[in-house]
Amino acid sequence: MPYVTLREGEEGAPDNLIISPEWPSRRPRLRYADEERDDRDVRGVLWARCSHTPRDSRGMPTGKPRWKFMHPSRQRETMQELRCQVCVRPARTPCGFIFLAGPDDYGPDETSIITGQPPVCAKHARAAARLCPHLDGRPMVFVALSAPLYGVLGTLYGYAEHGVQVLATPDRPLPYGHGNLPTFLASQLVRRLGSFRLVDLEELLEELTAAAP
Repeated sequence: MPYVTLREGEEGAPDNLIISPEWPSRRPRLRYADEERDDRDVRGVLWARCSHTPRDSRGMPTGKPRWKFMHPSRQRETMQELRCQVCVRPARTPCGFIFLAGPDDYGPDETSIITGQPPVCAKHARAAARLCPHLDGRPMVFVALSAPLYGVLGTLYGYAEHGVQVLATPDRPLPYGHGNLPTFLASQLVRRLGSFRLVDLEELLEELTAAAP
């Protein structure tokens, strides 16, 4: 089972969000009332909390998979460290990083690819393509030489009639540096693919086999 997939029994933490002024700018900033260091990413954005099921002997989460969803912290972990979303090992291959997308996610001539799907290693690329419902067994396969951090997907909060409430859930990720990030709750880390090529999965795997020492 893919490491990033949400499991039954893993639920969002109780909502104890507050908004308070940030010193010295006095700009409003979203916080947890009991915030901990790991609640923010490397760029200082607050992240959604989610419970974890017990781990098995291999350190993998247990429980029936909820295939359509990724666990926020496991998605963040694999995307931040560019690890395989299936096995959590380093995802770099001799050809670059492998990223999979749904068959209709992008046009074949797109020159800018922004993705919240963590990479896969060569060993698990075929399994990921087969198991993920979104990929439908016929993914678009991108091989990128670089994949710099771009921003985050999530939910915008603010003050409303009943206190701190959701204001919007943007369809597009907010880039790091965006003015709304201080009151944004992230659920997916997003990267922008650089120097990439669109390839056939089987041809790529053959290329990687030929490149193996």
